[in-house]
Amino acid sequence: MAKAVLVTGGGRGIGAATARLLAKRGYDVAISYQSNDAAAAAVVKDIEAAGRRGFAFKGDVAREADIIAMFAAVEKKLGPIWGLVNNAGITGKIGRIEDVTAETIQSVIDVNVVGALLCAREAIKRMSTKRGGQGGVIVNISSVVTSLGSPNTYVWYAAAKGAVDVMTLGLGQEVAREGIRVVGVAPGLTDTELHAAGGDPGRAHKIASVVPMGRPGQPEEIAEGIVWMLSDAAGYCVGSTLRVGGGR
Repeated sequence: MAKAVLVTGGGRGIGAATARLLAKRGYDVAISYQSNDAAAAAVVKDIEAAGRRGFAFKGDVAREADIIAMFAAVEKKLGPIWGLVNNAGITGKIGRIEDVTAETIQSVIDVNVVGALLCAREAIKRMSTKRGGQGGVIVNISSVVTSLGSPNTYVWYAAAKGAVDVMTLGLGQEVAREGIRVVGVAPGLTDTELHAAGGDPGRAHKIASVVPMGRPGQPEEIAEGIVWMLSDAAGYCVGSTLRVGGGR
């Protein structure tokens, strides 16, 4: 039976590209999404077209109840979860810290940090050989902004992704002897819908000059790094985060 991987935020951008690539590489794939039914259905259709089993769960990774229900539903549909890609993330609107609301900061932390921690908790409960599991891999999606800070853009998002890096490091060490590898991937400037959600749809191309390669990355390029980190080829990678940022 093929290994089953859950990709949170898999209805768009990097998550969707990762789900599609995983299916092409022989994995069964579940995705979570929050609102766009048509986009999620399109991803599942492509997974199935690649000859693999696909499943989409509609829910909010900022809600513990939704996360618990998601893992139960994925297991029922695809069997034991072998891989988790903690991809779901939001930035809030682009701006300076004095203009951001407490609600925006809280929602960014809830999705990017609390949600990722709770998803990792549920995955580890099922994967850990100490608890009767068969092992697995967790890939946490970070960002190159953890070393850039995102001044005048979204410092709060950079701070949240910094927390994700520490989570990867700590959990990687905590469960390494329980058959679980916890690793990260930090995308750089990527041409996705994330910029539109932040209020500047064309941002990836407007600021492409800051990237040494002179262009934004494509979701499929980031997906290659994620799928590699899930694979046996990255079998000695634990607690580390792979930077995929065009040199930035």
